[in-house]
Amino acid sequence: MVNVALTGAGKDRMISMTGFAARRGAGAGYNWTWDLRAVNGKGLDLRLRVPDWIEGLELAVRAELQKAVTRGNVSLTLKVTQDEGRDDTAFRLNDTALRAALVAIGRVESSAMAEGVTLRQPTSADVLTLRGVIDSTSQEIDMTPLRQALLADLPHLLEDFAVMRRQEGQALAGILAGQIDRIADLTDDARGELANRAATQAQALRDAVSRVMASAEGLDEGRLAQELALLAVKTDVTEELDRLTAHVQAARAHLADGASVGRKLDFLMQEFMREANTLCSKAQSLVLTRIGLDLKTVIDQMREQVQNVE
Repeated sequence: MVNVALTGAGKDRMISMTGFAARRGAGAGYNWTWDLRAVNGKGLDLRLRVPDWIEGLELAVRAELQKAVTRGNVSLTLKVTQDEGRDDTAFRLNDTALRAALVAIGRVESSAMAEGVTLRQPTSADVLTLRGVIDSTSQEIDMTPLRQALLADLPHLLEDFAVMRRQEGQALAGILAGQIDRIADLTDDARGELANRAATQAQALRDAVSRVMASAEGLDEGRLAQELALLAVKTDVTEELDRLTAHVQAARAHLADGASVGRKLDFLMQEFMREANTLCSKAQSLVLTRIGLDLKTVIDQMREQVQNVE
């Protein structure tokens, strides 16, 4: 079968919600490190830890992230330190806020210890990023050059992040394409088994009717015919197989499209599983039952992978 995800445009366009990027930079008398990572999520959840003494930075960074990412739980941490040669008197510490922060950190550590939880020791750089520790109101330093330098560096971080997510997306596309092919093959196997089941089922019905007619007196043959027809309808899985085939075609189309198809594929997983469950319940055949169970296994595996697609 043609593996759409590997031969079509979707190979290069599918994006994983999982990704990581880190970057170091320097400028305007400061050094900084970025840390950007993401895992899967139903929507977009941005969690930013950036110095609040750089006015306007968080809003600008958040806006750029919202342009770059549509789904996932995204965490960004930025740590900024002065160059060693920079005049330390440019910063003023708010002693009251510093003491309050250290007391709060101590209380958190004590509570964690009481619960048997071990926390990483905060560094001085971590403490400096806490709100109010650096007295931005009392200093007359223009942070505009630093903010501009950071925002000029941010696109490089986002591009590294996007590259990793695209690489993960290519791998996902290949896995999903193989799983879709497997579902298509099992659906074809089920169609092939229908002919064998039909012959066996027809003979079983004829034998059952013969036994009933031989032992029952005054049996309404019309009523019996209706019940047999109803039983045949209840065990017919043709529609389920047709819908499975249609879902396979839709899934392949989504893979070929590639970009931001996670929600669509997630919906298809529900539809795939519904048809597989119905196939098992109507099987009336050991072979069809095994095929239905194999379908459910593959669909469940595919659903786990789909959770990572943006």
